Parts: sequence; structure tokens; C-alpha cells
Amino acid sequence: MKTYDDNNIFAKILRGEIPNDTVYEDDHVLAFRDINPQAPVHVLVIPKGAYVDMTDFSANASDAELTAYFRALAKIANLLGVEDDGYRLISNTGKNGEQDVPHLHVHIAGGRRLRRMLQPSED
Repeated sequence: MKTYDDNNIFAKILRGEIPNDTVYEDDHVLAFRDINPQAPVHVLVIPKGAYVDMTDFSANASDAELTAYFRALAKIANLLGVEDDGYRLISNTGKNGEQDVPHLHVHIAGGRRLRRMLQPSED
């Protein structure tokens, strides 16, 4: 079982200890611009609850949290203006999935044509 780290950067953002460029917020979700964008539009969407990754979230979040999170992803894409031209949702999980922050987050990336997602490993 994975243990949630209350000192991860997203937990600190949720507590207001680190500023962010918020683009959307509701009772269950916070979305903000990535500080190192990989596309013209690059936003991180996090649940306000303490969930390590998608596996943890899907197993332990309430129905209200699950519904709010997935509905927010579409709302945010619309707010960002990428809904019509297309966008990518990315959620990395664990070491092999290249998850950098142990708090569930989905990247919304768009604003231009994106490259193919998976590249061969250099390992």
C-alpha cells in the first residue's frame, strides 16, 4: 500500500504554502498552469483529497470526488479553449510511469499538434 506524503509540492499548493496560477477550482478540484509547460496549454488538475495516484483515487475516493474530478477535466479543457482542436490527458503512475509528484494529477496539454506519446526507453 502506498503512503501519501503530506509534504509533496501539490499538498503544499493546496495548503497555500506555494503559490500557483489557478485556472479552475471547486470543492474537490484545483487546476493550475504547469511551471514547466510542454505545450502552449499545459495545466495540472489535482483532487483536493490526499491521493497518491489514479489507483489510490479510484479505490478510495468518494463518489462525489470521482464525479467532480472527471467532470472538471472536460470543463477545464473547455475553459482553456482546447476542446475543439483536441488535447491530451496524461496521468503518470509510479516509477515506471515517470510519476514525479506522489499526488494524483492529470496533465491537460494542447494548443498545438502533439507528438506521439510513447518513445522507446533509454534503459
